[in-house]
Amino acid sequence: MFRNAAVLGFTSSLLLVASSCNKDLDRTPTYDLSTDAVYKDAAGYRTVAAKAYSGFAVTGPGGPDAGSGDVLGIDQGTSDYVRSLWSAQELTTDEAVIQWGDPGVQDWHNLNWTSSGVLVQGLYSRILYEITVCNGFLAEATDDKLSARGISGTDLTDIQAYRAEVRFLRALAYYHAMDLYGNPPFATEADPIGGTTPPRQITRADLFTYLESELKAIDADLLAPSQSANQYGRANKAAAWTLLAKMYLNAQVYTGTARYADCLTYAAKVIDSGGYSLQTNATASASAYARNFLIDNNTSPEIIFPIVFDGKRTQTYGGTTFLTHAAVAGTADANWNPVKYGIGGGWGGIRTTPKLFQQFSDTASDTRGKFVTGGQTMDVISQTNFYNGYVPIKFKNVSSTGAAGTDATFVDTDYPMFRLADVYLMYAEAAVRTNANLPQALTYVNLIRRRAYKNTTAGNITASALTTDFILSERSRELYWEGTRRTDLIRYNRFTTAAYLWAWKGGVAAGTSVPDTRNLFPIPSSDISVNPNLVQNPGY
Repeated sequence: MFRNAAVLGFTSSLLLVASSCNKDLDRTPTYDLSTDAVYKDAAGYRTVAAKAYSGFAVTGPGGPDAGSGDVLGIDQGTSDYVRSLWSAQELTTDEAVIQWGDPGVQDWHNLNWTSSGVLVQGLYSRILYEITVCNGFLAEATDDKLSARGISGTDLTDIQAYRAEVRFLRALAYYHAMDLYGNPPFATEADPIGGTTPPRQITRADLFTYLESELKAIDADLLAPSQSANQYGRANKAAAWTLLAKMYLNAQVYTGTARYADCLTYAAKVIDSGGYSLQTNATASASAYARNFLIDNNTSPEIIFPIVFDGKRTQTYGGTTFLTHAAVAGTADANWNPVKYGIGGGWGGIRTTPKLFQQFSDTASDTRGKFVTGGQTMDVISQTNFYNGYVPIKFKNVSSTGAAGTDATFVDTDYPMFRLADVYLMYAEAAVRTNANLPQALTYVNLIRRRAYKNTTAGNITASALTTDFILSERSRELYWEGTRRTDLIRYNRFTTAAYLWAWKGGVAAGTSVPDTRNLFPIPSSDISVNPNLVQNPGY
């Protein structure tokens, strides 16, 4: 899966990108696709706004098999935003291990990455590339420039809405930078395009403050959930509120000051918006829970913000294509039939440690606790043996009626970046931590568990069971393989410490603690070397 281990060619200096290139002052640009040509009309703005959205899904304009993509020096599929983010959030935890021996892959689970690791650099570069695309759009979408280009009427209204959405997309990328890297380089559309000064570094706490103000500032211009009901995939007010709730839930980690009451407020705004409800309808082929991870999950009433994938139009070896293929054995046998997953063959890569399986006290009744166990050992004796570790059944390239996707290689299933069940659990945790609204919190948790137990009360809990420890486990049961686990364990002080161990944590079969510096990834050494404004995170 990994073909190029060269040093990544993308650094934070590209946060300030030139719109055209002059070799000397006497010559016209040698690259003739200038900003004026791109943004000459409303169609141009729509194209770049679409690029800002697609940056979370695809890896470059040449297609998945091109020699290189938007980020250089790393295999295109590996560089995909969702795949890179998922790997950093899940492979580093008790929820996932991977078989492959590609450079840097085993470092995730062993928690021994370095500042020169190609995957650490790849994720960093993908995030900064997304921010750059957003900054480029926003620099050209000011009211003055829209007016100068004669954009008016409904076109003007549309582009102003896109402007708010692109600010949200930039905030989402910066949120990931804050969560993963702590103190990243920072630039906005106000910084000079084509500037020669490397971007400044921003502290984690200051970035938190900036993102909080950004997400509140765009609220008036984002579509309400009711307005975006027929425009699937667009970021709306509820998406921004969900991101704020996530920030507030982890505020003590990011800033040193707890903000659980604010988390409660913004989670309630999403819930009370009336735009979302749990998917509770099962089919003959899929449980209600499973329907959130199939090719027709665009019909689920609980997905707040998806990263949209299509087997014909957004082809990538990352995203849900990776999540579906990598969790299926490479050789079909009595236990593994790729047709069941809507694919032509598996890649034999990812599965889980015993800890996730053991979270489910009753896998027969809890519809979320579905694992392939035949031919697999529960214990992970070797990280590089796919048959060590049970495999969760999560993403498939089939519909809720059992129909296969449009392509046997590239998957149609959307990735649910935000969904309502997560918001319910954020509300519950914030309520417990503030000792507020506990009856309502219990109701939300039991709605999730009722759905998990086939719309019965068999899994309901009592008020006395609603503790922070229970919520951490419930988040794992509900949200496993959805890119939340690392952040959750850090919030609970269990990611690096001996308070919670799992197989091969720290590179030891039984698990061991690691330095707390591992709560952050390093700023890549390749960027430190070219940007004198950057200071490395402690411990690297």
